[in-house]
Amino acid sequence: MQSPAAVIFDCDGVLVDSEVLAIEVEVQLLAEAGLVYEPEEYNHRFLGLSAAAAHALIDIDALARLGRPLPEDLADRIRDACWSACQARLTEVDGCAAAVSALSLPRAVASSSGADFLREKLRLTGLLGAFDPHVYSADLVARAKPHPDIFLHAAGRLDVDPARCLAIEDSVNGVRAALAAGMTVWGFAGGGHVDARGAARLVEAGAHEVVETWAEAMQRFAGF
Repeated sequence: MQSPAAVIFDCDGVLVDSEVLAIEVEVQLLAEAGLVYEPEEYNHRFLGLSAAAAHALIDIDALARLGRPLPEDLADRIRDACWSACQARLTEVDGCAAAVSALSLPRAVASSSGADFLREKLRLTGLLGAFDPHVYSADLVARAKPHPDIFLHAAGRLDVDPARCLAIEDSVNGVRAALAAGMTVWGFAGGGHVDARGAARLVEAGAHEVVETWAEAMQRFAGF
């Protein structure tokens, strides 16, 4: 690939190992409410979506499978439980800080995570300083992933043509969003939530390449 002018990173499951915690919490609380998902199914369908988009689809499932809506307070309980798990157990994805610090290009975060938690997750893992002030949540744009809005917003704030940006994503929805923005996309398969078909799904979604670890990504960054 041509050397990019900037690199735009997803956050959850790419920089911080939060997706494995979120899937654990969300699957458990939904099962307690009567809506059962296998973790692999949940991962495949909802990973990379904003909380609002994911919960809208889950509400449709509840009506179809259970014939009733989920408890009104369930989304708030899921949010609070996920945040408690992050505060107790969140780590960077192994090797992330070293790889990011080795990158000399402009960089930003473009995440589906809510703005209120996004910066805190980066702060908890010691990564905020590597990106601040270029930390952008889908709360800032009209449409969340798989639409391209947040990637276009981040590229605009970096003042870089989207076609000159490399996006790094761990989800099918994120890959689709970055492709729709006209970016080169690396699928990242190094998060704790990635299952046996994770890398293949990223390729099927259109990722130009897949990297398995941050050590591998850092070697590739050296060529930029």
